[in-house]
Amino acid sequence: MPKILVCRDIGDKAMALLRAQPDWELVVWPNDSPADARWVEDKVQGCAGMICTLGEKITERIVGAAGDQLKVVSTMSVGVDHVDLHALAKRGIRLGYTPDVLTDAVADCSIMLALMASRCVTPAQSMLRSGTWGTLGWGPYLFCGPQLGAGPTGKQSTVGFLGFGRISQATLVRMAAFGVTHCVYYNSGRVDRTAADAALAAKLGLQSVKRVELPELASTSDVIFTLVPGGKETLHIVDEAFLRRMKKTAVLVNPGRGPIVDTNALIDALKEGWIWGAGLDVIEGEPHIPATHPLLHEPRCVIIPHIGSATIETREAMAMLCAQNLVGGLTEGKIDVEYTLS
Repeated sequence: MPKILVCRDIGDKAMALLRAQPDWELVVWPNDSPADARWVEDKVQGCAGMICTLGEKITERIVGAAGDQLKVVSTMSVGVDHVDLHALAKRGIRLGYTPDVLTDAVADCSIMLALMASRCVTPAQSMLRSGTWGTLGWGPYLFCGPQLGAGPTGKQSTVGFLGFGRISQATLVRMAAFGVTHCVYYNSGRVDRTAADAALAAKLGLQSVKRVELPELASTSDVIFTLVPGGKETLHIVDEAFLRRMKKTAVLVNPGRGPIVDTNALIDALKEGWIWGAGLDVIEGEPHIPATHPLLHEPRCVIIPHIGSATIETREAMAMLCAQNLVGGLTEGKIDVEYTLS
């Protein structure tokens, strides 16, 4: 009887699919919280498959404790930096993950953060909640910020992307509706996208879409979305030098991974006015962010607790794909969406 470790109940529909598998023995973490690492290490022994989420660290120790029976790990996430890929690769363990289905939700959230940061929502809400709005009333330039897109002046407006995958391109589609005129992006790949970029610009009514290097991305963009994977290659890729190159009216939006942005450098950038503002769905050290964290008290910083994919429809789709990846991998040898291990 195959033993399956489920580190988190992933919802009625997905759990029903797992329970419908004949002869499977499900071992499910009983709490509505990330599974305890010691529990995982103990219960994973002898398992053929494992369901996990971002909240569980799938380490060399845990993979080793599973034994040779472990064939498939399926994570309910698009990010895989919580999984020791080397530990899986050297044992021939396959990894399923859940990209694509969250593209629209994260793109929507990215736009929300850009608007909130540019339109000074944090200080405006603080005044409203403190009951002091009446002391100022309406003012001609009270809580004004830079407009996304061309606006009433028809100015040139450039949106930048650090990483130009599915979510970035879905975000660009949304930004085009705000009247941006140009798009620049940086990615580490060297595939010639000239023709594809020209076609995309024509489709969206933009004057240009082009790849640039990091210094130009920083210096020319009015709003920058950081949407690259986490890991050593992208750790603090947005550092002090990058932030100092940005326009004073620019907004930085991070819906990707917290460590992409150097927190200390961002604090200085906001305090000293190197940039206009920041919108963060992710932050270094999450979820253990104390109430005293400096970014929580920066007026021009909007922070939300990693809810980019948090629509009911999206999370249900992620859960079903996670379950399908495990079922397919163990019963048919076919994972619907597999992360290529190297």
